[in-house]
This record gives sequence, structure tokens and C-alpha cells, in this order.
Amino acid sequence: MASYIALVHKDQGTSYGVSFPDVPGCISAGDTFEDAVANAADALAFHFEGMKADRDVIPAPRTFEQLRSDADFVEDSADAIVTMVAPRTAMAAAE
Repeated sequence: MASYIALVHKDQGTSYGVSFPDVPGCISAGDTFEDAVANAADALAFHFEGMKADRDVIPAPRTFEQLRSDADFVEDSADAIVTMVAPRTAMAAAE
């Protein structure tokens, strides 16, 4: 499955928060950057499972170049770490 651009935010005294510009409503967090990104992969997989169950269309990820022309992304990413996250497909097989 494709990787999605994720925005990782961190404010003083808080956990790292992760959101996906192409997957509204899918968020995650973690005490460390690494935990936040790992949790985001699980959250993305779980979110897509719910969308499939509801027969919703899974959004296609936009490229970084496409997102750069989106004013909301430019504003949201101004103080974020931008990274790529793929839904964790091995999670379901391990359980």
C-alpha cells in the first residue's frame, strides 16, 4: 500500500501528534518521534479498515509537490516535521 505524507507536531510539554493531510480524521500520537510515527502507521491501517468496512473510497496520497500548492497544507506544515508513513499491513497478520 502507498505511503502518505504525515505532519508531526510537538508543543512544549506534550506528546508528538501526527495527522495526515490526505486522510482527514486520522490522527495519532506518541511520547517520542519514533513512537508517534509507528503509532501513525497503526492508526492509518485501522482508519483504512474502517473505511473499507463502510465501503468508503480510500483516498489516494498526493505528492509533496501537489501538497505544496495546497494553502492549508502550507499553513499546517509550517511548524511540523513532514515525513512519510505507510499503513502497517503486518499488524493484522501478527494478531
